[in-house]
Amino acid sequence: MSLTELQHIRLPVVPAERGYSTRVLDRQIAFDSLKAVLGAADISKAGDRVAGLAAVDEITREAARKVLSELTLDHYFQHPLTDRHGHIDSVMQVNYDIDHEVFGEIAPLTLGALKDRLLRSHGTEIRRIGRALTGVMVAALAKLLDVHELILLSKKLKSGAAAKARTLVGLPGTLSSRLQPNHPTDNLSGITLLVYTGLSMGSGDALIGLNPAIDTVDNISATLHHLDKLRRETGAPTQICVLSHIKTQLACLDQGAPVEIMFQSLAGTERTLTDEFDVTVQLLDQAWQTMAERGPLRDVAENFMYFETGQGSELTYGKHEGIDMTTCEALCYGLARRYRPYMVNNVTGFIGPETHLDNFEMTYSCLQDQFMGKLLGLPMGMAPCYTLHSQVTLEGQQMATELLTAAGANFFMDVYLSTDRMLAYFDTSAHDNQTLREVHDLAPAPEYLRWALGKGIFQEDAHGNVERGPNWGNPRIFCQSDIDFQRLLESTPATYGFDNAGPRPANSVSRTVRANLAVAREAIYVDLRPSEIGAIPLRELRTAAPDKLAHLQDPELGARLTEEVLRRLKPEYNDVQIVISDGLSAEAIHHNIPELLPVLLDGLHSRELRIGQPILAPYGRVKLAESVGEALQPQLIIVLIGERPGGDALASRSMSAYLGYRLPDEQARRAAAQFSGNADIRYEYTVISNIYSGGLPPLEGGSLVAEKAFAILHHRAAGNRLENLLKKVAS
Repeated sequence: MSLTELQHIRLPVVPAERGYSTRVLDRQIAFDSLKAVLGAADISKAGDRVAGLAAVDEITREAARKVLSELTLDHYFQHPLTDRHGHIDSVMQVNYDIDHEVFGEIAPLTLGALKDRLLRSHGTEIRRIGRALTGVMVAALAKLLDVHELILLSKKLKSGAAAKARTLVGLPGTLSSRLQPNHPTDNLSGITLLVYTGLSMGSGDALIGLNPAIDTVDNISATLHHLDKLRRETGAPTQICVLSHIKTQLACLDQGAPVEIMFQSLAGTERTLTDEFDVTVQLLDQAWQTMAERGPLRDVAENFMYFETGQGSELTYGKHEGIDMTTCEALCYGLARRYRPYMVNNVTGFIGPETHLDNFEMTYSCLQDQFMGKLLGLPMGMAPCYTLHSQVTLEGQQMATELLTAAGANFFMDVYLSTDRMLAYFDTSAHDNQTLREVHDLAPAPEYLRWALGKGIFQEDAHGNVERGPNWGNPRIFCQSDIDFQRLLESTPATYGFDNAGPRPANSVSRTVRANLAVAREAIYVDLRPSEIGAIPLRELRTAAPDKLAHLQDPELGARLTEEVLRRLKPEYNDVQIVISDGLSAEAIHHNIPELLPVLLDGLHSRELRIGQPILAPYGRVKLAESVGEALQPQLIIVLIGERPGGDALASRSMSAYLGYRLPDEQARRAAAQFSGNADIRYEYTVISNIYSGGLPPLEGGSLVAEKAFAILHHRAAGNRLENLLKKVAS
């Protein structure tokens, strides 16, 4: 099994840009490009509206769908979507690695005829055709399908979509889960309790996968070894993963850490993938080859890569190349297909209202995503999720999971009580997974089920039907004593009891969760109160966001200062410039800055650094660092910003520090470009997250930010490149 070399992928010659038009009754409607047709054909979504790609009305939308349905597959092949320079980027290039023999059979078909053929076909034939399609073709097809059709075709593709590591995930009659034991400080005791809780509820048969708060080689290695220890001690037949950056995981693998499944987030344009995710296709190829040769499961697993995607990241970063969110997402799947992954997890809804405003936009997008991924041959898991600054709700998320389960989802997430304690968003829980299993008559992966039956987590009735056993939902079964269990409990935030009512949390638990959700959602709409930030003088500068609503729905506005402000500012050439912004939680600023800022300033002054007067910028985003950086010309911009509130009322006070290093000269830019693969790189970022009383206390946070600032300025590097340099120094 090998990868097709990029230079051997057959690509068309890029033709001149052309327009498209059609008539709907007596109205002639024109589109200036294939990208415009694709954008207008989709349902209206917040991200596409912000980008100016959504149709202005229903008639225009149906006209665009008519145009798409009448184009042949060969037309789509011969008209690739190009980047801003008119080139086929590396993500689009990989999408052309298709089965050309099958494509030769179907190339003359119009997209509408392909739709009809697939609806008449069985799963084996649909999968065969899928191998001959690019992401653009699949995205165009998804825009022609209604809800019933999306579910029907996805369901037909359930059979034969299984992927194998220690467990076989995706078999008919099964619903698996990825157990996500995230902790705001990567506390191993807290992680342990969340792993035990998930396992006791029948979760984790697809993966035990943790998103780390601290992405360093030492921390990721320690966490991997700990998860491996828990897996061995419990005997659970599953696999582990820590979802750090792929470069960090490769370094951990070199040091002997059990990197069983290699993870990376993907994007549908090369600029987003490389500039924002610090990844290239060549790096992904290297990781796949390394896992095939040296991965711990190379002799066990048939698949060992794990990717996460979700509509909207390309738009959020302003690097979508004029391509709509659904098509960008399909291009992600075309890239993921190259590596025959064990899992692909779709997290549409994770970003917020700038991409998906409400329940309908999130749900329909998830149905599109599952269909597109499955048609392109991927073992799709779904994570219909939401943040509190969107209008997506728990009820909307639950309706989405019912539809996706009917459509044959391979797995969902298990985030205990739906509240992610580190990432401050809301996902499916073990309660949801088990409820869906009971509603749809499904079971975990067979290897895991045998283990869980032996633990009394599940049991079989006289007819061989699987049901919850006496130990379902009791994490105490994995502890040696009540004292051990209590110690773990004290290390874990947002645990409101383990009482259950059937497969659901008991009412008392649900009421606590929902009350905290209400408090945290309200915190989104609190405005900054400068009088509560402390006595240190600040200069207030305005971003381009005129008000709270515009700030929440269009991230680009908060990423830049107004033109009036920029005209007033002159370069100051300081070593460090601090910027304070509410971001998505003014309360985080009110509760942390009075303690953190004096410690940070004292630490910076102790190294005799030149520090600009701290800036207060309401309605700001992280990339405001670059607008300030270009105007004032400091070496380092430290953005102290409120993060989106989580489900614990206290977590509405969580903030982060983003340290943006403005690469100072050609030598530094060359080094950064060589490390990242991004020839245009100008800034590198280090982030310190979860600064609040329930995570990293603000006093400690101030000291840690100062230490990172020293390291960045001393080594002339930030982010993954800094960590790589520090590792070399330590060794």
